[in-house]
Amino acid sequence: MDTNIGMYESGFLAASDRRYLRRYMDRRKAHGLSVRRANALLALDKGRSASDVCDFLEIGATTLRGWLLAYKEHGVGCVELQGYSARSGHLDNAQERSLTQHLRAHPMGSTNEVRDYIRRTYGQYYSRSGCIKLLHRLGFEHKKPERLPTQADEQAQRDFIAGYQRLCATLTEDEVVYFGDAAHPDHQVRPAHGWFHKDDKPAVSANSGRKRVNIHGAVCLDNFDCPFVNVDRVNADSTIALFQQLEARNPHKHTIHIIPDNAKYHHARKVRAWLERPDCKINIIWLPPYAPHLNSIERLWGVMHKYVTHNKFYKSYADFADAILLFLRTTIPKHWKSFRDTVTDNFRVISTQGCKIVA
Repeated sequence: MDTNIGMYESGFLAASDRRYLRRYMDRRKAHGLSVRRANALLALDKGRSASDVCDFLEIGATTLRGWLLAYKEHGVGCVELQGYSARSGHLDNAQERSLTQHLRAHPMGSTNEVRDYIRRTYGQYYSRSGCIKLLHRLGFEHKKPERLPTQADEQAQRDFIAGYQRLCATLTEDEVVYFGDAAHPDHQVRPAHGWFHKDDKPAVSANSGRKRVNIHGAVCLDNFDCPFVNVDRVNADSTIALFQQLEARNPHKHTIHIIPDNAKYHHARKVRAWLERPDCKINIIWLPPYAPHLNSIERLWGVMHKYVTHNKFYKSYADFADAILLFLRTTIPKHWKSFRDTVTDNFRVISTQGCKIVA
């Protein structure tokens, strides 16, 4: 066996490379071939002969020489290369840095785009799995951007949160706070994540109709009182009907604070005239524009979809509407303790600082 590597003396690894390889070998899910490569480099670094390393790992001298060539070209990242040979062609360190800079400046949606860019720019071909491993090694992850309301004013958000906290701190027994909003769930199944057997291919039935349930409602976080009106159309009339319910359900309250969004029907002339009544108990606290994350009832609508529409099929619109109304009338008062940790007023300011805006 020709084991005359003749390339490296013992102690050839940099201290940082040595630490990386040792940590890599401690990974619980490290690839077996990659662990053997790391083991070979560490053994040679300790002064073990090439012959001993080949015998211990049961590999040929050509294989060991190829691993050393890969280390020379790629550094410690060579342990994760698949199907490497000195002739196969891979990006060198400078090209990898250039690729990283380009992808950070111009994110791509698929590995096919990345592979095509590498082929056109560097003249190298990567398989899909090889490209995924390359991207992971360069620090990239396949993830979905978070949708941020970039039009929302950060200072307006801070002012609202501070004002809401002051209101809660000074609230008397004669006052109550509600969050209000409208919801329009469509008569459709919403596919949602779940635990399915690996041999099963989950699917949901689709409805052909486009009808929806129009709900104008409010929620009090103290007791989860949830008055609502089920209407054909959400407008000024439904807004007044909701406010009338709030007054009827709180006869002993002097002031009923309600926090709605800035929909046009909330600002309608008819609504303003109704609010100007001398005996009106409703006090509106407007949300900042483009800030639905500061409205707790939006979280309640999310819980409603989890209970009613996620992976649930209703053949008829009537069955679907009944399920929505059953949640509002029965599930909320009966099970509100189970989701009050989700429907909260734990608000935060959404900021684009520290985020990479890609669109």
